[in-house]
Amino acid sequence: MSTKKSNATQPIRDKKQVHALINYYLHRGQIRNYTLITMGIYTALRIGDLLRLTWGDVYDLNTKRIRKSITITESKTQKSKTIALHENCIIALKRCLHTARPTSRLYPLFENKQSGKAISRVQAYRIIRVASDEVELDVPASCHSLRKTFGYHAWKDGISPAVIMEIYNHSSLSVTRRYLGVSQDDKNEVYLGMAI
Repeated sequence: MSTKKSNATQPIRDKKQVHALINYYLHRGQIRNYTLITMGIYTALRIGDLLRLTWGDVYDLNTKRIRKSITITESKTQKSKTIALHENCIIALKRCLHTARPTSRLYPLFENKQSGKAISRVQAYRIIRVASDEVELDVPASCHSLRKTFGYHAWKDGISPAVIMEIYNHSSLSVTRRYLGVSQDDKNEVYLGMAI
């Protein structure tokens, strides 16, 4: 029997660890990085789509308010989707707004201060990996872990896999089931918790 671990990206299953990851950069005053992780978990966007966000997507420069939702066209599927922003995203964006001070709607949400452009995927990966190592997650986190974490916890909270499939724009329910990373512990919890 092989004991080799899978290299597939896993969701962060423990809610305490999810919050530790989110708060790692907040406690260090690195608000952009804190906002990146928060938005990654609560929007379930692929990292490429997350990094393409501008302040115009999340902030109305006329009313000076954070938007309640964002509408994007996914780069992978070319499908348009509207995402209601969770309260934790709005709080993170308000904090980020105070440090970023965007002057145009095209200003990158996750700006690389040196280039003035959005941070790269490599830089985003490093940000997430440093935080995951520092808070000693059970599984190593990557950019995709944030997206998978959203779906896993939505499923654990009783959201239908069919709805999660729609959120992810997956082609089938079987893709979503694999994506959720259901573990033997999750299955055991169902077996042991049955009240018939």
